[in-house]
Amino acid sequence: MFNFQLYRHIQAPGWSLGWKWAKKEIIWSMNGGQATDQGDCSKFKGTIPHCCRKDPTIVDLLPGTPYNQQVANCCKGGVLSSWVQDPANAVGSFQLSVGRAGTSNKTVRVPKNFTLKAPGPGYTCGPAKVVKPSRFVTADKRRVTQALMTWNVTCTYSQFLAKKTPTCCVSFSSFYNDTIVPCPTCSCGCQSNMTQPGSCVEADSPYLASVASGSGQNSYTPLVQCTSHMCPVRVHWHVKLNYKQYWRVKITVTNFNYRMNYSDWNLVFQHPNFDNLTQIFSFNYESLSPYGAIREESDSPLLLGYTNYCSELTRATVRYKVKDRKYINMFCLPTDDTAMLWGIKFFNEFLMQAGPDGNVQSEMIFQKDATFTFEQGWAFPRKVYFNGDNCVMPPPDSYPRLPNSSSGRHISLLTLILSALTFMLAYS
Repeated sequence: MFNFQLYRHIQAPGWSLGWKWAKKEIIWSMNGGQATDQGDCSKFKGTIPHCCRKDPTIVDLLPGTPYNQQVANCCKGGVLSSWVQDPANAVGSFQLSVGRAGTSNKTVRVPKNFTLKAPGPGYTCGPAKVVKPSRFVTADKRRVTQALMTWNVTCTYSQFLAKKTPTCCVSFSSFYNDTIVPCPTCSCGCQSNMTQPGSCVEADSPYLASVASGSGQNSYTPLVQCTSHMCPVRVHWHVKLNYKQYWRVKITVTNFNYRMNYSDWNLVFQHPNFDNLTQIFSFNYESLSPYGAIREESDSPLLLGYTNYCSELTRATVRYKVKDRKYINMFCLPTDDTAMLWGIKFFNEFLMQAGPDGNVQSEMIFQKDATFTFEQGWAFPRKVYFNGDNCVMPPPDSYPRLPNSSSGRHISLLTLILSALTFMLAYS
């Protein structure tokens, strides 16, 4: 299993993979994983199969599993890192011995109805596609063996399928305006409309400790602090300082969930000035290029392609001739407006549960460029993601604004009038 998602990891209690056999296959034995249910194996005498279900569900083994039950990249408790944070730990594997499947690629049938939970819903898997058989090199690299058949299954994630409500929200503030723009009301739910009573608790409640450690602590159902936004996580962006050639931002991520410590958390921001990020404190940083390089090779003279995908500033054009025919290649240069941030190992990679220690902070320094301005909310991010989920943003018309310079003109005019009246009275 490869987690190719750049900024979405699979957290505890980990993944579970299921499928439906095409015939009457069984699993004789497994390494690196196990079936959650053995099923009815009463027809077998002597050696009992590992799993006889027609629709098995496989989970990863836990760390510390005996070596004779392991395979490479197994035994992580089903936890897979995102591809950017730790590609070495974004891979998982298990090995199984299948019976009643046949012994050639003509008798083996591809399983169907693949499902992936990580740990809950959200992933939709396509049909298995037969590809070129995998090849395996022996340890001494002197022999290569080949699989009878190899198939790939691609699973895609949808936040709407995974959760009925958002999981995070964003708030703003700045040094040039006293207004603190909070998360939108009811971003992740409303207190008066909570479908499950007891889903939120006041921070000063005397029953907080008993409720947080109650029977539901292992259900991974959020128990959040009662707030106007009701989100488990809030991301706050504060425009802190303005220098001659630089400006400074402070980021604070607060956990309002009393039942969840977020391990290996990550943030993704979209802002045009990440092209000129100069320094970041106490967080890891990686630039992302979500647009890739979009290119078209036209087969018609002077055909302009993909003009709606990128601006003129990030568009490149190549003109050339082939046998007296003119061609144009247009493609978008990757723009560095998206950044991924995550905690430093053994320092702040854990976002602790709600409470005094339930936050992580960082500051960033940007160099000003030609597009820099504090007007019209330019200094605030366009999009924010926490652990791959899109966070609810405040409405643009509520962003902190620069002080109204027109008020200064009114005061000056009033001062002028008063001065004139004083002069006239004194003269008279």
